[in-house]
Amino acid sequence: MANGSGTDLSGLSMRDLFRMEAESQTSILAQGLLELEKNANSAEQLESLMRASHSVKGAARIVGIDAVVAIAHELEDCFVAAQRRDIQLSSEHIDLLLEAVDTIVKIAHLDDEQSRQWLRKNKKLVDELQENLRAILAGKVLPGKKTPKKRVVKKVADNKNVRREPQPKSSIDLQNAEAEVSESSEGATSDERVIRINADRLTRIMGLSSEIMVESGWLRPFTDSMVLLKRRHAEMSNLLDSVKESIEQTIVSESTRIQLVDAMKKLSDCRSMLSERLADLDDYDRRNSKLSSKIYNEVVATRMRPFSDGVQALPRMVRDVSRKLKKKVKLEIEGKNTPVDRDILENIKSSLMHLVRNAIDHGIETPKIRKAAGKVEEGSIKLSAAHVGGMLSIVVEDDGQGIDLEKLRKKVISKKLVSKEIVTSLSNAELFEFLFLPNFSTKSRVTEISGRGVGLDVVRNHVQEMHGSVSVDTNVKDGLRFTLQLPLTLSVVTTLMVDISGEHYAFPLSRVDRLLSISREQISTVEGRQYIKVDDELVGLIPAFHVLELETASQHYDEYHVVVVSDRLSRYGVVVDRFVGQRELSVQTLDPRLGKVQDISAAALSEDGQPVLIIDVDDLVRSIDSLTNGGPIGTLKPFTDIISHKVRKRILVVDDSLTVREIERKLLESYGYRVDVAVDGMDGWNAVRRTKYNLVITDVDMPRMDGIELVNSMKDDHHLKKLPIMIVSYKDRFEDRQRGLEAGADYYLTKGSFHDETLIEAVVDLIGEASE
Repeated sequence: MANGSGTDLSGLSMRDLFRMEAESQTSILAQGLLELEKNANSAEQLESLMRASHSVKGAARIVGIDAVVAIAHELEDCFVAAQRRDIQLSSEHIDLLLEAVDTIVKIAHLDDEQSRQWLRKNKKLVDELQENLRAILAGKVLPGKKTPKKRVVKKVADNKNVRREPQPKSSIDLQNAEAEVSESSEGATSDERVIRINADRLTRIMGLSSEIMVESGWLRPFTDSMVLLKRRHAEMSNLLDSVKESIEQTIVSESTRIQLVDAMKKLSDCRSMLSERLADLDDYDRRNSKLSSKIYNEVVATRMRPFSDGVQALPRMVRDVSRKLKKKVKLEIEGKNTPVDRDILENIKSSLMHLVRNAIDHGIETPKIRKAAGKVEEGSIKLSAAHVGGMLSIVVEDDGQGIDLEKLRKKVISKKLVSKEIVTSLSNAELFEFLFLPNFSTKSRVTEISGRGVGLDVVRNHVQEMHGSVSVDTNVKDGLRFTLQLPLTLSVVTTLMVDISGEHYAFPLSRVDRLLSISREQISTVEGRQYIKVDDELVGLIPAFHVLELETASQHYDEYHVVVVSDRLSRYGVVVDRFVGQRELSVQTLDPRLGKVQDISAAALSEDGQPVLIIDVDDLVRSIDSLTNGGPIGTLKPFTDIISHKVRKRILVVDDSLTVREIERKLLESYGYRVDVAVDGMDGWNAVRRTKYNLVITDVDMPRMDGIELVNSMKDDHHLKKLPIMIVSYKDRFEDRQRGLEAGADYYLTKGSFHDETLIEAVVDLIGEASE
């Protein structure tokens, strides 16, 4: 069966069709009820709600789900009664109506057998729900609720004047289900249609459109060769003209003159034909390139969805949580139409849900406390999305009480994460880093909503997996602001293409701080290392070929091309051979059998069909950090001698907490050890494979690869299995210790151990003093 919108539904079962209908209509019901709570007499919302419940009822009747038919029937009665002003829907009524919508959603997502089992087990629940819905119409008191003040007439279902539209027998209005969803979305026009397509198929279409664009680029070199041929024809014509002039001054046979004239005529014909064909080819090339680009851009656009699609559940969640906590909270969403890659949108939903829930529970005060503080009783949470500097920026901020820094310091000390002396010297930004630690919560007791310390660490992990970052800061209104920086899409990236040792590489443009072309005179050398001044800051220079372990560039340059990159802590100037230009690249993931390729995030094809590796900037910066912390540094030509250094024991500290990393690093360096740092297990795994260490100190809970995985990977490696490993974790239960030691760790200490001599004693016990 093909519907009127062109959507092919022939491969779907009736149950699948019902599920599609239920998803679209219950979304309308849930959003409409929230709007109705703000304006109970909105005729437009009531009409929309009545139509949605009517559609669900018809769809459920076709597939024979009587429970949904009955619930939807009662919902429709309520909305019709409200339209006729027979009842006034209160917040308590909205609670019950939303519960009915949730029940429909739950049943719709079950298959036939699961649905029958669920209905058998929950028949009493469904009956009570129907009874409560009928109570709204009958004016009876709901359990725990007050009777609405407005008089309610008898049950509307018995009123013969209530409108009852006939149910279609051969159609359940699924043809327009998707279109209705589209039209209900903010910014959607009435003639827009939405179809469902398998995500894998869309990815394949994207790959094919990318190949089409690549293939279209091959016409340009052919056109250029034709232009060169035309130029050669012109040169030949001039040469024949010279020969003709020379012949006219000498005595030659008539046949020779005729042959020369004939050759010149044929050459002229060839030039004319070549010019015509070249013009046609150039026109075709232009049209083909434009068409392939349009196809590519349209396919890319199909991956983009409005930001509003990812936050539909938030208003309901804010309403439910705030009522449970007896708080008044208003949610504002800005940038609903901001286009977001569908994969990012799906992955970010849970993180946004957690941040908003946290804002209600931790940030927004009760009306009584807000009033005493001179604030309005209703708290405000603002969620905004926008494209900023080639990145997707999502901000979650509230006007609540913010973070009590003194309370946070006490919590850090009580969990023995740092000493009392150190915590007083930490900046606000460093203190906020503790909020992202696993099992860390500012709540003094565990509740149903929060207090378990599980949340912000997961948020950061999710964001980092998408090559983004999350930061927290105090709001100007004394609240808190979380800022998430994410790539615009995971499938297409705008890059700076560069040439390094004769090969093309791409830097994500969003991660490029500055592009510079400098002369030798602008480079200063300090202790054998080279620097340039950027924004009154000394930035270290390092040749790209040295970091990527490529062949040395053979030529000398009078001018150097520098890509300035950074992470949250370090900033470097990476010297490349030349800038190729800005390119839009379709990201192709690397074969998972390769594992994590050091300094590389993905691959792509350039317009001429050549493979291009996309640089992982965070990985690259950490590689440079590792090189600059005592390793041999390549310098710009003319090359200098490799930097010599004292023979000191080298330790790698692996921890995803900036604060913990720095404390351990400073402590170990104060005892003379050379220390490198890695921000997670994967970064540590890259480090131990490229650099020789005497000891590895690692945390357990980290993104990308945790500490136990790192220990297992090292013990499975022939070259690393004898390298001593120490685990320093916040977990101090016996089973946690046993798990770490069984994996192959030589020591297991708690993070409080670096407050005294325990950590140093353990290090000396494993590898001896710092200097040999």
